[in-house]
Amino acid sequence: MAGDTITPETMAARDRSDPLRRFRDAFVVPEGVIYLDGNSLGMLPRACAQRARTVVEQEWGRSLINSWNEHGWIDMPLRIGAAIAPLIGAGGDEVVVCDSTSVNLFKALASATAQRPDRRTIVTNDENFPTDVYIAEGLCRLKGNGYRLRAAPPDRLADVLGDDVAAVAYSHVDYKSARIEPMSEITAQIHACGALAIWDLSHSAGALPVDLNGANADFAVGCGYKYLNGGPGAPAFLFAARRHHDHMANPLSGWLGHAAPFEFGSRYRPAPGIARMITGTPPVVSMALLEAAVGIIADAGMQRLRAKSIDMTSLLVDLIAQECAGADLVLASPPDAAQRGSHVIFAHPDGYAIVQALKARGVIGDFRAPHFVRLGVAPITLSYADLWNGVQQIKAVMQAREWDQDQFRTRAAVT
Repeated sequence: MAGDTITPETMAARDRSDPLRRFRDAFVVPEGVIYLDGNSLGMLPRACAQRARTVVEQEWGRSLINSWNEHGWIDMPLRIGAAIAPLIGAGGDEVVVCDSTSVNLFKALASATAQRPDRRTIVTNDENFPTDVYIAEGLCRLKGNGYRLRAAPPDRLADVLGDDVAAVAYSHVDYKSARIEPMSEITAQIHACGALAIWDLSHSAGALPVDLNGANADFAVGCGYKYLNGGPGAPAFLFAARRHHDHMANPLSGWLGHAAPFEFGSRYRPAPGIARMITGTPPVVSMALLEAAVGIIADAGMQRLRAKSIDMTSLLVDLIAQECAGADLVLASPPDAAQRGSHVIFAHPDGYAIVQALKARGVIGDFRAPHFVRLGVAPITLSYADLWNGVQQIKAVMQAREWDQDQFRTRAAVT
C-alpha cells in the first residue's frame, strides 16, 4: 500500500473480502472499544464463556471428583498440548500444557543444562522479555558451581558461543520491536557449538506459523493468553523434541509427572515422554477455556491468520505515516512485514501518556518502557474498519496534544 492513499472505502473493501470475517462474531467485542492489545491479552471467545459455565456448573457442580475420569480432566495437559502442536510445528506427543511460561522456561533450561553437565554458561538476550532473563539468572544462582549467564542479541550470537555454553534461550518474536528471529539459522548455530536451543513463542503462537521441528529446536515455551485467547493467566505450554524424551529431567518432579501417579509410590519415577514435564494438578477451569479457544484458532488456520496480520500491520504503518505525519511517532519495528510479528511499536518521548489518552477514547493499546507505544493486531478479531477508526483516534490525540495532561502521566501498576 505504500504510496497509495488509504481511505475508509479501502478498509471497507478489505472487510468485505476478509476470509476470517466470520470469526469476529465468535468473540465478545465490547461496544465503543477498538482493541489493539490482543498481543497482550486476547479477547474473550464466546465458546469460553459457555465452556466455563459447563465445567463449573455441570462437571464440577454435579459430577464433582468423578469428572477427572468422566469428563477427561486428567487428560487435559496432553490433550490440549496435542491441539496446540500443529500451530507450532510440533508432533502431538511433543507438547504439554501446564504451569506458566516462566515455570516452563525454568524446566526447559534446567533439563537442557543437565544434558550438558560439563558446560556452565546459559546465553540469552538482555533485551529478551524480562522473565526469561530473570529465570535464567535464578537457575544460575541455584545451580552455583560456576554457572553464569552471558548476554548477546541474536545477531551477535557468534561472539559469545563456545564450548562452555550449555543452552541458548531466545524469543522467536521480540516483545518490543516485533522482530522475528531466524529460528532455523540460529538453532543451527547453537547446535554447531554443541549447545541446546530453547525458544519462547509467547508472541508467535497463534499469530504466525512456527515450525519447531523444521528448525530442529530442542525446547520451546509459550503462553496461552495472548493470540491463543485462553484468558487472563491461562496455562502455558512446553515443547520438548521427541529425541530428548528418554533422558530429559523435570527439575520440579511433581506427582502428575510420575509414571504411575495413582500408585502413590514414595519415590519419583518419571512418566514416559512429554508427560514427565507435568508437575502438579492442572487448573481445570482455565485449562477448559484454553482448549475451547485453541479450537477456534485452529479452525481459522495459521496461514490465513498470518496473511491478514501482514496486511494489517502494513496498513497500520502506512496509515500512521499518512494520517499522523509530523506527530513524531517513529516506527521502531522492522519496516518489512515479513520480518515483523503481529504488533507494531512507535517510539515517542511521551509514549505512556499517549497510550492513556488513547484509552480514554476507547482505543486500547499498551506502553512498553522506555518510550514505546505498542499496537497489537489480532487478525482473528480485528476488523479493517477498526484499524482505520483507531488511527483516526490516534490522529486526534496527537494533533490536539490530548496526551499532555497530568491525568495521563500518572503511572498505573500495569502499563
